Amino acid sequence: MLAYLIVLLQIVVLQNKMLMSDQVNKNWRWIFPSFITVAMVVAFFIGKEGFSGQSNNEPIVPEEQEEYAIFPIELPKELDFAGELVPLNQFDVLEALDREILSNAFFHSQTIRLIKMANRYFPIIEPILKAEGIPDDFKYLAVAESGLTNAVSPANAVGFWQIRKGTGTDYGLEINSEIDERYHLERSTVVACKYLLESYEKYGEWTLAAASYNIGRRGIDREMDRQKRQNYYDLLLNEETARYLFRILALKLIIDDPASYGFHLSERDLYQAIPSHTVEVSSSVTDFADFAAEHGTNYKILKYLNPWLRDKSLANKAGKTYSIKIPEEGFRTENSTVSNDDAAKLEVENSDAGE
Repeated sequence: MLAYLIVLLQIVVLQNKMLMSDQVNKNWRWIFPSFITVAMVVAFFIGKEGFSGQSNNEPIVPEEQEEYAIFPIELPKELDFAGELVPLNQFDVLEALDREILSNAFFHSQTIRLIKMANRYFPIIEPILKAEGIPDDFKYLAVAESGLTNAVSPANAVGFWQIRKGTGTDYGLEINSEIDERYHLERSTVVACKYLLESYEKYGEWTLAAASYNIGRRGIDREMDRQKRQNYYDLLLNEETARYLFRILALKLIIDDPASYGFHLSERDLYQAIPSHTVEVSSSVTDFADFAAEHGTNYKILKYLNPWLRDKSLANKAGKTYSIKIPEEGFRTENSTVSNDDAAKLEVENSDAGE
């Protein structure tokens, strides 16, 4: 618009010069004001509407624009958790499930990462659940708790299963400045299984056992006594616990069948198991950086595979025996093409070789 104002100003200056010029015939001087006036009006409308004839305030819409649409996700007709039917015929239950499916299905960056991570860690968790008598669906509880990471909550719950220090020690985990087995995936999974099994024996329902993992057994008991109801779906709970089971169910649906929720991943997109073998240590370790180098790896990768080692050294005054995972040679560059089956074969071979 500034450019057009400058043009108008130049036209006015030209008009004054022409009218004052003696070279202009007096009979023609009356023409110039009319001409200049017309030019100013034309310039004004060009500046306002633009050369395209379209207002500058109106968006320019391409003749062909691809339509962008978002559609609701179809909910399942039937669903169960650990073999217990979810009452989807109840509107509040159906809407609670819908909320968590939408939250996770459209949280693309987080959910696609969880799908990738599940491929690495579920093969570790699943056989432990089975051995401890816990339904397979509880692997999704670990996803809901920590996102399959060694997270630390504001309440200082730690690891994949978010175990507090008191609970961990009660169930036999070693927790000190050098060792914290809440970060040990296999051992913390066993502890989670023991807690869940106790809850199931108390309540007789896996659904309530799962809810108790979030709010605690005393919390469940308090709400059941207050509300005189014994069913998770009939209890009014705090928002976190009320959403808890539905988030687990949503994660189960999406991770079990990603394509139905818009996630299309190939086998190469998934995070693969890291092939490793174990080294038994019954003495002290002065420096884990040196220990790692002696076993063909580095401090970073050693701690990645053994996050339960919490210090740079290990005094081991009690002379306990610890199994430390060591990665197979070349895994950092070849891991993207190593399948879980291949990793399992390597573990079997290493186990046989150590016998």
